[in-house]
This record gives sequence, structure tokens and C-alpha cells, in this order.
Amino acid sequence: MGKTLKQPVIVDNSLGAGGTIGTTKVAKAAPDGYTLLLMHIGFSTAPALYRSLQYDAARDFEPIGLVVDVPMTLIGKPDFPATDVKGLIAHVKANKDKVSYANAGLGSASHLCGLLFLSTIQADITTVPYKGTAPAMNDLLGGQVDFMCDQTTNTTGQIKGGKVKAFGVTSKSRVASLPNLPTLAESGLPGFEVVVWHGLWAPKGTPKPVLDKIGAALQDALKDTGFTTRIGELGANVVTADRAKPDALRNHAKSEIDRWGPIIKKAGIYAD
Repeated sequence: MGKTLKQPVIVDNSLGAGGTIGTTKVAKAAPDGYTLLLMHIGFSTAPALYRSLQYDAARDFEPIGLVVDVPMTLIGKPDFPATDVKGLIAHVKANKDKVSYANAGLGSASHLCGLLFLSTIQADITTVPYKGTAPAMNDLLGGQVDFMCDQTTNTTGQIKGGKVKAFGVTSKSRVASLPNLPTLAESGLPGFEVVVWHGLWAPKGTPKPVLDKIGAALQDALKDTGFTTRIGELGANVVTADRAKPDALRNHAKSEIDRWGPIIKKAGIYAD
């Protein structure tokens, strides 16, 4: 985007509380176009997960457009006895008191994916939350936990290197970087889909000419071959031009809030 805007774009990783700290920072920033929010699916799950958000997801932001979709993969420790999704489900159901599922923390994409998977197969097992993907992956590689679900951007290298056992991807179709890995839907879980989408927002009240300029820069960035190639290598997908627009992001974020809210509330999961 910096190429089109003719100025540097600085990335400020504001960690903590499932991304809500950084999101709050942007909600309270001056609406001048100089502070933007790049946030993932957590934008739509936070309203159900957190009791005391300092922003309103539906009212405090101006949507600019979607950026990328990142499928997830269901993976197991290297010596996990099952080799496919059906075997995984059978093993989990037969060993509910022994099997453990790792996730990257409350509200993380891996947490949501696991929540949906266990709900779908109607199994209640031990879940182990970590403070991020890296420590969860380390314990999976070491065999301390049995399986987990994580984004292709984090798992493609491990899968190709044979360091983990891969069962399936969570997108509607297979991913180009892992062509031999089936989807969970084609492996016996019809309709199962979890895609970690990422979107770009500005603070509420940002002038339309400014939003239009940023939107044009986003469109240009998504055509950059260096960017699209790298995203593809990681197993993710750059969105089409029509999805990288304000209305598309607004509608998608709302549909995701409506989708995940009931699932999270039914599970009784909350954070302060």
C-alpha cells in the first residue's frame, strides 16, 4: 500500500486480549486515515467472547475491505495413531479421557476451530490453552498434546516437512500448497468450514475521500505479484477485487458475528 500512498506504512503489532487491545486503540484514534486496523476473524468473535469491550464492532469503524482468507488445518502429533479424519474422530471418541487438544488461547482461531470440531463430532475432551501458536505447536511437535487446528500460514511448512500428521483443511476446497490434503467436508464432516479472514478498517468518522484513497491503495496492493505469490506459498488466498471493498467487509463481518455468537454463548465461554 505504501507504493500507492507514496509513504511508509508502519506495522504496530498491538498484542493481547485476542486482538481487542489493538482494536480498541484504533477505535479511539483520530479519524484522519493515518491509523488503520488490520484484524482477523477475532473482530467478529470478540463481541460474544468479551464482557466489557471498549468499542462497538458495528459502529466504531469504517470498513475498507477484506484482504486475505487463511484456511486452517487439523493436525496431530507425529506419532498420533490415526491417519485420516475418520480415524481421528474414532480415536477421540474412544479415548475422551486421554486425548488432549491444544489451542493458542481464548478466542484464537485455533480455539474456535477446535470448538466447532468437537461440537460437530459431539466429543468433550481436555483442551489445553496456550499463550499463542508457537508454544502450542512446540508441545504438539514434542508429543505433549495430541492434536490442534491452526492456520495454513503456521502449519504448511510443518506438514510439508513431515513434522506433524495432517488430517485435513477447513476450507470449502483444497489449498494449492497442500493439494493432497483433503477438506474436512469431503472427509465426512459436510459443511464444516473455518476460514480466518483478515480485513482492513479505519476509525469511525474518517472522511470518505480519505477512505477512497486507502481503498484504492488496498486494491493496488492485492495485485502485487510479490504479495500474492508469498500468500499462496503460505497456503492462504488473496481476496478478489469485489471483496476488497467496504460493503463486502461490512456484510461479511456482520454475518460472522451472527454465526459465531450463538456457538460461543452455547459453549459458555467468556473473558473479562
